Amino acid sequence: MTRRSVAIYATGAACCVLLVLGIVLLVAQVFQTMIHSRLKQEITLTEKSQVFESWKNPPPPVYMEYYFFNVTNPEDFLNGGKAAVTQIGPYTYREYRPRENVTFLENGTKLFALNPKSFVFVPEKSKGDPEVDLLRTINIPFVAVMNELNQYSFFLRSLVSMYLNGVGVEIFMTRTVHEVLWGFKDPLLSRIHDLKPDVDEHFGLMWKKNGTHEGEFVFYTGEQNYLDYGKIDTWNGLRKMSWWSSNQSNMINGTDGAVFHPLINRSELLYIFAADLCRSIHLGYVKDVDVKGIQAYRFAPPSDVLMSPAENPANEGFCVPAGDCLGTGVLKVSVCREGAPIVVSFPHFYQADPKYINAVDGLSPNKEDHETYLDLQPTTGVPIRACKRAQLNIIVKRVKGFPKTKLINETIFPIMFVNETATIDDDSASQMRTLLLIVTLVSNFPLLIVALGVILLLVLVILFLQNRQRKTTKDETAYTQVSDKPEEPSEAQHSTQPSRNGSYIAMSPVEAQKC
Repeated sequence: MTRRSVAIYATGAACCVLLVLGIVLLVAQVFQTMIHSRLKQEITLTEKSQVFESWKNPPPPVYMEYYFFNVTNPEDFLNGGKAAVTQIGPYTYREYRPRENVTFLENGTKLFALNPKSFVFVPEKSKGDPEVDLLRTINIPFVAVMNELNQYSFFLRSLVSMYLNGVGVEIFMTRTVHEVLWGFKDPLLSRIHDLKPDVDEHFGLMWKKNGTHEGEFVFYTGEQNYLDYGKIDTWNGLRKMSWWSSNQSNMINGTDGAVFHPLINRSELLYIFAADLCRSIHLGYVKDVDVKGIQAYRFAPPSDVLMSPAENPANEGFCVPAGDCLGTGVLKVSVCREGAPIVVSFPHFYQADPKYINAVDGLSPNKEDHETYLDLQPTTGVPIRACKRAQLNIIVKRVKGFPKTKLINETIFPIMFVNETATIDDDSASQMRTLLLIVTLVSNFPLLIVALGVILLLVLVILFLQNRQRKTTKDETAYTQVSDKPEEPSEAQHSTQPSRNGSYIAMSPVEAQKC
């Protein structure tokens, strides 16, 4: 057997082995199952690994961009006209949110943690100085007092109104951005504090929220089921809330938005409990995106999240009291925030009923600037980029006994909105890309084996064709050796055939007979 034959047989054997092995592994999905099992095990919080440390101290920087609506025509609004606002900001703060008091419960299946947040102003990412820039906006303490007095007698409301006029308290106030955001001593609240010491005399949208947490959370670690990784078991000791008017609306669903289970697919809904909204919301798949070379799925709240109960009956439970519903795109959260009639929405009333947008001049909602979304790496479930946008509004309406409100049209008045953003840092992105490359190579190892088998099959075909061509050429060039000297004629031939000049081929006697 020649070397070429040995090479052909060896290549054929290797080709068969690789093709059969690759196809078997591909059909059985051995490597995919192994990778998925490993991901499900290592993603649990009980692993003393980088996953746990990054969960305790998230590496991506989080920025809070605060935008405010400055009122330019307060007199026109008080006289029954439409308010006009201009957007100012952003005033950007770096948010730090380490997990503290982390304690494992129930054999590592649950975990207790606090999530205090602190904020540091970042001037290079801001437009303006919050301690200098003035803001004219609705006097929220004043509206809160009117709302509270609405349940009392007309006579009492009239007395309070005359008193407030005497001390110069108006429906609109002008304060610095820093005061409105982080707090100031309000003259109206100070007078109420003298009568009711439990009422705080300070007001600010973020008053007492710098360095504090949003409640005590107990999370599932995913030890028993990887799909439960990061889900909230209890919040402030509650498994469900009691503010809303239906059991479904009171449910605490999903995670806090910082982590999600691995192996996310496009068809599922992701749930997040937003403590500042006093409810859970769901997000649906939107599209595939690329963030720093990492493929991710974008999830965003669909339009039905804040849809009116007339269009989405599932939202009827958010009407408090039952049947007292607002329109599409807004949610009254005063049930969990005592005082003013606070309403939340997306910025500029994005996805809201046009009547809310048209009630105030200066609003221009658009998807790019005002949509909330979350970009998740589907294999690991890690958030790669997040953008949470929410707007704070207050209901301003006529209140009998307060003459200054007698001409105004009821309006959901925009106060400010926040754009909370976080994007994976470069070092973490590099580590993620390396991890995903390894996962991809290992998961596709059967395909590599099949591909190698196909390559060897092609080599085998080429070798076989070359060998066949070699044999054919050899057969075609084979011949019998003939002497170069002409054959001497015999005496008989000399006597019977005439001689010829040059070379010729003589016929044998047998051949002559056939002719």
